[in-house]
Amino acid sequence: MKRTLICITIVLSAVAPVEARTVELTLYPAKIAEYPQEYLLLPGAGKLTDADAVPLYEKAIQSMPKDLEQEQIQEWLKLPIEQFPQKKAEAAIQKYVESLRLVARAARCKECNWPEPTPGKLPGNLAEYRRLAFILELWARLEISRGQYKGALAAMQTGFGMARHIGQGPASIQAMVGTAIGALMCKEVEQFIQRKDSPNLYRALANLPRPLVDMEGAIENELANLKNYNVLVRKQFEKQLKPSHDRVRMIQRRANTRLNALQCLEAIRDYAAAHDGQLPETLSDIVNLDVPKDLLAGKAFEYSRNAAGAVLQSAVPKDGRPKDAVRYEIILKK
Repeated sequence: MKRTLICITIVLSAVAPVEARTVELTLYPAKIAEYPQEYLLLPGAGKLTDADAVPLYEKAIQSMPKDLEQEQIQEWLKLPIEQFPQKKAEAAIQKYVESLRLVARAARCKECNWPEPTPGKLPGNLAEYRRLAFILELWARLEISRGQYKGALAAMQTGFGMARHIGQGPASIQAMVGTAIGALMCKEVEQFIQRKDSPNLYRALANLPRPLVDMEGAIENELANLKNYNVLVRKQFEKQLKPSHDRVRMIQRRANTRLNALQCLEAIRDYAAAHDGQLPETLSDIVNLDVPKDLLAGKAFEYSRNAAGAVLQSAVPKDGRPKDAVRYEIILKK
């Protein structure tokens, strides 16, 4: 159990999105699609199978080559999309075609039955799932850079599906890894919605579950595993786990708020399309859509116009840190 406590602390800083994110976005007006089933961020119900995802994920891990240049891939993903090295990215992805095929199948399974972890030991293959997530992000970025939006949506559906599945594991570390994978996919949504002719993802974002990854089951499972200790030892472990569990819950709220902020951006793009390419003066000007709230504050997002465009941001929660806020600086082009 002590080893598990240490690992939870490490993973909180290593896999959860930790940077204070101010994101500059250039957006173009875009009406909400008339046929939302074409634009989903999770696999559609009609495409789900009755298989168990876990064996497929394990096969995907086993089929991965060992020479992933992760640092190089992360550098590519930092580049402006106009400078994205399409040919190099495609060559890297080709090495992982079999793993991606298996992950795509796994993400479209109804069941994901993770084994109970051995007490005191980490669930297996968490690092490998992170590697797969970076390949999925690379795949999505390649498709976005080429303007291949159906391919980009297929990649993001797979990534969000895998994030949700991994987050269903019985350990909070798995839930945190699932949330981190979801954050990588949110970065690709940010890239997607900045393309001039990209379809509006308002309904796709609205249809993503909140929370995408539910931490409570894993937390309850970890606390239940303490029942075999005597009362004094159990209370001590519960005291040690509480700060980590509180932080895990904050990470979940931050992830949900980020999804809501992205949905709000798409509501703004829809408004601009109906108002001659103009940004709303206030979010209350958007009357034809439900504008999602800032879940960190329990109220509307902070939104203000400026000379360059607008700023959309969440509040810093009372029990959080400045890096828990979401902030988008918006420039709108016609």
